[in-house]
Parts: sequence; structure tokens; C-alpha cells
Amino acid sequence: MMETLEETELCFPQLLNTSCRRAKRPHTEAVLIYILLSFISLLTATLNLLVIISISHFKQLHTPTNLLLLSLAVADCSMGLLMSFQILLTDGCWFLGDLMCALFGVLDFIITSASVGTMVLISADRYVAICDPLHYSTKIPVRVVTLCTCLCWVCSVLYNSLIMMDNLKKQGRYNSCAGECVIVIHYIAGVVDLILTFIGPVTVIVVLYMRVFVVAVSQARAMRSYITAVTLQSSETVSAKKSELKAARTLGVVVVVFLSCHCPYYCSSLVGQNTLFSVTSVPLETWLFYFNSCLNPVIYAFCYPWFRKSIKLIVTLKILQPDSCEANLL
Repeated sequence: MMETLEETELCFPQLLNTSCRRAKRPHTEAVLIYILLSFISLLTATLNLLVIISISHFKQLHTPTNLLLLSLAVADCSMGLLMSFQILLTDGCWFLGDLMCALFGVLDFIITSASVGTMVLISADRYVAICDPLHYSTKIPVRVVTLCTCLCWVCSVLYNSLIMMDNLKKQGRYNSCAGECVIVIHYIAGVVDLILTFIGPVTVIVVLYMRVFVVAVSQARAMRSYITAVTLQSSETVSAKKSELKAARTLGVVVVVFLSCHCPYYCSSLVGQNTLFSVTSVPLETWLFYFNSCLNPVIYAFCYPWFRKSIKLIVTLKILQPDSCEANLL
């Protein structure tokens, strides 16, 4: 009886000496964790898929800013699908072999890098739009945004394939037992990755958004002074004040949420000589890192009225009607 019980706890019962053991959790706790992570994965993929369909289908939404939102949504939707792939198929053990383990790690790093890079492009886009609105259309045309977005993805693929080359060449080298999927990035590469994919992007985002915040507040104050000078109704003054507060709140949420979701993961990557990522045993800070992909469409898309309108058209299947791509959403 004891031997049968031990065998059922192994990832591969036929490999008694080399198989990993399944994580032992109370049944209720295991079910709750599975439901929560599955819900986050499904919500992430669904929300970002709605953004992708909206921007891709409706011609009125084919603007430089929305193309960046589209790139971000593609990255985040892919992350949601990758999360579900992991949750549904591993069940505490990795059954797909060493090659799929290495590919899973590479895809994970590529998607997260592309997501962070796109956020930097979005912050630059907003900086030009608010700080130099008269020249925005000439400085940020659609072709430039398309080129920058493609370069972002290409660089993410090349860069992450390079730092993950050792894991691709020596598949399963760092697994301690059968049924484990471990990805290791050596310390120097981890430090470089930390600078290029976190410290650098965060610095750029914070600096640009702080500049945008200062300009937005200045513009709101100038408008309020103008309203007072021409003695318009006080309700408009209140409206100007609300716009000032809204700008501060929105930019604050963007920066705080991004840092809150990314800091724990990247800070933990400096522990030890190597950065270790286990697919079959994902720590809380990594799930928080993934959760940012779910928050991105909420922050960047749900605040736009056109997104709510497009959702109604998508859910009611009106996008299947002829000339639905010409619908007025703005």
C-alpha cells in the first residue's frame, strides 16, 4: 500500500529513482490556486484579444498610438495563452520533454521583453503627443510606428534567443529529476538582462511620464487661468481642475502598477549566482509579473470610449455585417 501511494506521487511512476515528486497541497488549496490562475490566464487572453480585434478590424482605429496598443495586446494575449498552456498541461510536473521546456522559456522571455519594449514606445508616443502636439503627426507617422514595433519584436527575439542559447543547446541540463523544467541564466547575462529589460525601460518610462505629467498640469493650469480671465462659468473651472487631477491619477496608476508588478520579479533575479526559472514551480513574484499582462488592457484600453463601443459591436456580432469596419467609434 505504501509503495503504491509513493508511486502515485511521482511525475513518472515508472522512473522510481529519477522522477520528480508532485507538489503536496491540501485539495481545497490546490483547487483554489488552479481556479485563480486559470481565471487570470483566461481573462488576460480574452481582454487582449478584444483589443486586437477592435484595432485590427475598425479602420478608424488605425492610428499610431493604437498600433502600439495592438503590439502590446499581442504580447499580453500571447502571455495569457502561455500561462494557460502551463497551468493546464503541467499539473505540477512537466510532461512535454526538454525541447519544449527550452522553447517555453524562450517564448516566455521574448513575450515579456516585447511587452516591456512596447510600453517604452507608448510612453515615447504620449510624450511627443502632449509635449509637442503641433508636430506629432509629422514626428510619429504610422510607418515610423510600424517600423519601431517590428524592430522591438525582432530585437526581443534575437536578444532572448542569445541569452537562452545555453538552455537551447543543453536541453534539460539543469533539471534535477525527470518531470522538471528549469531555465537558468548565468549571473552576468542576468545582470545585463536586468539593465536592458527593467532598469533601462523603467528609467525611460518614469522620466517621460514625469515630463508628460508636468506639461499636462501646466496646460490644465493655463486653461484654468484663461477660463478665469474671460469670466466663464465656474463649472468649467471645476472641469479644468478635474482634468488636472485625472491626468495625475492616470499617469500615477500607469507607473505604480508597472513597477509593482515588475520589481519583485527582477529583484529576485539577483539572488544567487544564476537566475533560475522553474516552469513547474512558479513563485508568487513571477505570477505577479504575468498579472501585469492582464492589467495592461485595463489601463491602456478600457479608459478609451472607443473600446467600449467596439466591445458592443464584437459581442453582438455586428462586426460580421458588411462595411462594419467603417463604423464610427470616435
